[in-house]
Amino acid sequence: MQFHVSFDRPEDGPQSGPITVGWFLTSDKGAVMYDPPERVSFRQTNKSHAKSASRCPGVIQLESRYFMVKSPFDIHIGFGRDEKGKGHLVNRAGVASTIRANKLGEVLTLVNEAEWRYPDRPTIQLSLPYCFIADELVYVTQLSAFMHYRRDPLPGTIFGGRFPLNVWPRPLMWAFEWHDPQQDIILKRGEPLFYVQFEGNGPDRPVQVVEAERTPELQKYMEQIGGVVNYVNQTFGLFKAAEAIRPKKLLTPKARE
Repeated sequence: MQFHVSFDRPEDGPQSGPITVGWFLTSDKGAVMYDPPERVSFRQTNKSHAKSASRCPGVIQLESRYFMVKSPFDIHIGFGRDEKGKGHLVNRAGVASTIRANKLGEVLTLVNEAEWRYPDRPTIQLSLPYCFIADELVYVTQLSAFMHYRRDPLPGTIFGGRFPLNVWPRPLMWAFEWHDPQQDIILKRGEPLFYVQFEGNGPDRPVQVVEAERTPELQKYMEQIGGVVNYVNQTFGLFKAAEAIRPKKLLTPKARE
């Protein structure tokens, strides 16, 4: 009788171990304003009691799966209409605003009223340079910072979203549906703006997020898929075409200095 002993581990390979997700900024302009995404973790909490929520495996698992993006700006805006009834944003901070009026308009826009989901709920968009990439199938989900308490709740809800970032790396904006436009929107620099969650093929694999190089290959690929939302509807239908031109490797972790 012969025994065949193999030391191969079929679970080893590109689909085993942690999922590596790279983050980068699409532009170096004002890069110092944008903090790296942080894993949501409430470490400075009571862990002395064995039944403390801080030691609950379920709570720890939940928190470890979300990463937080902070607001890079101090913004205080209201909503108004001109004499013709056209909606517009009002900079409530005025001369005290940390952002010059002409620069505020570059990052914050009021969506065309015809594109609002509801006629009485304005939609605004805050442009951000945050982008994520991976070299295997990974879905990113953007959602509100629901585990962080706000003394003054925002007067509406954010638009979330979910898409495969490995074939569709695109900047994440903060889109907001203004349920009560009579109330102002106040964002403070350094406070949680939104969360992102990453999902691979299996729910058991942990995720590590690293800063990525904006390589020429990555830059070219993003130019090839960029801006198509302005020309076609249902951009998800372009995923196969994007995957066909995608280089095998796009994620290059940034070397630490």
